[in-house]
Amino acid sequence: MKLGINEKVAFCTLGCKVNQYDTQAMQEEFLLAGYEVAEFDDFADVYVINTCTVTNMGDRKSRQMIHRASKLNPEAVIAVVGCYAQRAPKEIIDIPGVDLVLGTRDRVKIVEYIRLVKESGKPVNKVQDIMDSKVFEEMPITTYFDKTRVSLKIQEGCDRYCSYCIIPYTRGPIRSRKPRDVIEQVHSLVDSGLQEFVLTGIHLASYGKDLNGESLLSLIKELDAIEGLKRIRLGSLEPTFLDDNFVHAARDIPKLCRHYHLSLQSGSDLTLRRMNRRYNTAQYRETVERLRKHIPLVAITTDIMVGFPGETQEEFEDTLKFTRDIGFSRIHVFKYSVREGTAAARYRDQVPGKIKENRSRQLISIGKDMEIAYMKSLTGRVESVLFEEECKDKQGWYEGYTDHYVRVAVPGGSVLYGSIKPVLLEEINNGKILGSFLTP
Repeated sequence: MKLGINEKVAFCTLGCKVNQYDTQAMQEEFLLAGYEVAEFDDFADVYVINTCTVTNMGDRKSRQMIHRASKLNPEAVIAVVGCYAQRAPKEIIDIPGVDLVLGTRDRVKIVEYIRLVKESGKPVNKVQDIMDSKVFEEMPITTYFDKTRVSLKIQEGCDRYCSYCIIPYTRGPIRSRKPRDVIEQVHSLVDSGLQEFVLTGIHLASYGKDLNGESLLSLIKELDAIEGLKRIRLGSLEPTFLDDNFVHAARDIPKLCRHYHLSLQSGSDLTLRRMNRRYNTAQYRETVERLRKHIPLVAITTDIMVGFPGETQEEFEDTLKFTRDIGFSRIHVFKYSVREGTAAARYRDQVPGKIKENRSRQLISIGKDMEIAYMKSLTGRVESVLFEEECKDKQGWYEGYTDHYVRVAVPGGSVLYGSIKPVLLEEINNGKILGSFLTP
């Protein structure tokens, strides 16, 4: 009997877009083995939890999902994979109900390992040392289900070693996917109807450093030439990566979205230095000015951390001022979380939780105002929208995103799904812009 026949597998994905890609690839391995994919909250024979360990909250949510799976089917095989599994395999294997622990390596072998668990009847730990990984692990995907915009993983690992971040230890050294493998997969996915690709990686700006003569820019140019591909969007980048050469070239690449996510973390140079970030606020400002000079109406989104050890009120005020000066289109705010094994975990002057919470609320409020201001700058314009789904708050309306990653809704039905159409952006409502189609 073929493994998986008449059996169901369910997935829970926590964390970043790279994890989303990894889950999709593992899902295809199960489908090839004869499994049926179920929703995570439904009964299944196998539950796969793809974990995150960026913060304590990520660890906690991962454990919660393990317990939930155990309750849904006490007899199920529970596999825990991803960054938390890579960081703490012994801790996880001791959690009641866990049968397989698999980190950030050999995910393509997960079905084989599930078979091993079933045959032995004992928990299996397959986590290996990630630091000796030298080659990008191919986990190809042939299709995405019910998607118009997809994440495409092209890079793995990080060598930045920011003082607060555990990820270099859970994802290993830099490995880039070979351009021919990326292009071959994109051709296949475009043929299946997908139109927008978000290039993702653990440290995307490092793409090509381990490949002779390749770079992120050269890959983008090759992807731009693929017929049928409509949009290329970039994942998070460090600001110093976007030099004059890149921005000048990006301006002339038609399919590259006018949206750049530039990780800031702090608007205080003192804090950035303690974080071991490789830029200062002057360099960050210069990059933003360069983008805005050459790419009109470019959207700049960012991440900002509050409560990093030693962050004084004055340093936080510097972050508030710098944030207002830049004027982002969207901000993701998160609170510092101690990660054992990082340099910052040993720092003195840990910031109390109440102060972190208060600072977070202040920045979130500023971010909402900036998001509205940016949307206002687009009203009255005609912009192309890739339509993705029905509006949840406006019956009879359909919505999607501009290339600036601004949500737009128009009156219409599912016939719009997957299409890209010009829309007159008219008014802001509930976090999106309402628009209409131009009449001939």
